[in-house]
Amino acid sequence: MIDEAGNQLGVMVLQEALRISLDKKLDLIQVTEKVEPPVCKIMDFGKYLYQLKKSDKTSKQKTSELKGIRLSFGISQHDLETRIQQAKKFLENGNKVRIEMILRGREKGLSDFAKGKFDRFLESLDKLIPIKVERGLKREFKGLIMIISKA
Repeated sequence: MIDEAGNQLGVMVLQEALRISLDKKLDLIQVTEKVEPPVCKIMDFGKYLYQLKKSDKTSKQKTSELKGIRLSFGISQHDLETRIQQAKKFLENGNKVRIEMILRGREKGLSDFAKGKFDRFLESLDKLIPIKVERGLKREFKGLIMIISKA
C-alpha cells in the first residue's frame, strides 16, 4: 500500500485500505496485478488517467516524413501555385519536403532558368509559411534537388 505522497504504508487488509482512502477522499487504485500481494496506491483516479494519457502521448511522438514535389522545366504559373499549396500542406503537417526538377536534354544547359523557377517557388512559399532550407539546391545527374522544412 502506497499513500498519495509516495510513502509505503506496508501490507494491510483491503477494508482498512478502503477506509484510509475514503477518509482522505481519494481512490484506491491497484497499480500491479501480477505481484502477490497486489500493490495499491491512494490517489485521484481522474488525475491517474490523465497522467497515463499524457505519457502515451509523449511516447507516440510523430516522426517527420520526407514528402516529394516534382517541378517540370516548363511548369506554368497555375501548376506552380498548386505545388506551392501542396508543399504548404506538407510543411504544416510537420513533414520535410524534397523539391526536385528533372532536366532532360537541352534543359541541362539552361540550369540558370531552372534555378529561377526554384527561387520563384521558394519565394511564393515563404510568403505563405516560414521555411528553412535543410539542404540547399544541389545539382544531381538527373536535375536539381532541394530539401526544405518548416522554420
